[in-house]
Amino acid sequence: MADLTAVLASTHHPFYLKATTDHSEQRMPQADEWQRKVEAYRQTLTAAEPDVLVMVGADHFHQFFLDNYPTFLIGKQEKYDATFYNEEREFGIPKYLLDGDVDLSNFLHQGLLDAGFDFSFSHELKIDHSIVCPIITVRPDADLPIVPIYTNIFAPPLPSPKRFWDLGRAIRKIIDAYPSEKKIAAIGTGHLSLELGGPRMFGEHGPDPDFDAKAIEWLSTGNIEAILDNVTHESMAGAGNATHGFMDLILMMGIAGPEEADYVDQLDLFHTREMYMTWYPQKSDKLAEAAATAAASSGATVGPVYAEKDGASA
Repeated sequence: MADLTAVLASTHHPFYLKATTDHSEQRMPQADEWQRKVEAYRQTLTAAEPDVLVMVGADHFHQFFLDNYPTFLIGKQEKYDATFYNEEREFGIPKYLLDGDVDLSNFLHQGLLDAGFDFSFSHELKIDHSIVCPIITVRPDADLPIVPIYTNIFAPPLPSPKRFWDLGRAIRKIIDAYPSEKKIAAIGTGHLSLELGGPRMFGEHGPDPDFDAKAIEWLSTGNIEAILDNVTHESMAGAGNATHGFMDLILMMGIAGPEEADYVDQLDLFHTREMYMTWYPQKSDKLAEAAATAAASSGATVGPVYAEKDGASA
């Protein structure tokens, strides 16, 4: 059977590459720290030695719009063209041609249908920055095949937070049953509190630091009960008009299971809090050492983070 070697859940910030490669006088003050944290986080994936990446994201109205926005979709291609023109223009994100793993896509698709998730599929899917951003940050060589999964976090009516959790659990079960010797890593990106185009967009930090601190605690402690008790579409909207991307992070915790994270890092930027989290389903001394080494260089935490204890809500 396949070996799920790592589960990564993070925010995705489309300006990361542009900010950290700008060495002019306009270089942002947090760029050095941001780059150091991302490069440390990258080590948590490298140590897991994956052969293929199952990648969860959401299309930002690039390929899908209100006339046809699938709730859940899986790509089933040999190759994926990546990066839309506005992402090149505004964010400086380069184009990619990413390899796919059609056999794993087909296995996941059938398994998800059998589990009661009526997935759409595409043989002509173009990848946007929700998946390209983690390629840039944790696998910049773009040398591994991917299986992209897109979720609807933008166009109401939206699935519930529990549906995202249940989907993550189903994906985990199917990966564990995949008849292959491949090592698989699951990588998904979303948001903490986030405001796009609204009055809280350009504050000193994310629009709802208290939500951010609690969200990181819930995820890193594997506390799905607290999430389902506290997180609704209405509460996420109250934290910021784009906070519904948090549901993709719930999905990733579902793949990992209700387990404590092995690596947690975060960084306040001027309008958002970035978060980087890794679980190792198959614990080993080698992976624990890799997480500890990465944490020592980035200021991250090995193990869960508690909002009050660690002052994360300050």
